Amino acid sequence: METLNDIEKAITALTTGELARLRDWFDEFDAKGWDRQFEEDAKSGRLKQVSDMAVSEFKQGRYKKI
Repeated sequence: METLNDIEKAITALTTGELARLRDWFDEFDAKGWDRQFEEDAKSGRLKQVSDMAVSEFKQGRYKKI
């Protein structure tokens, strides 16, 4: 496994096209991690209070159309 310093050095050597591909790959990788965490939080009930609050405010007409 490379160290963070090795990875940083390798990134600085990438071409513009390679850097764009890395950025796209990392965005997708990071998004999948957030999706997994959100799903776990939803299944465990950690988001219930926030969800209940949002639904309540919506029913009271306390929202902004965008």
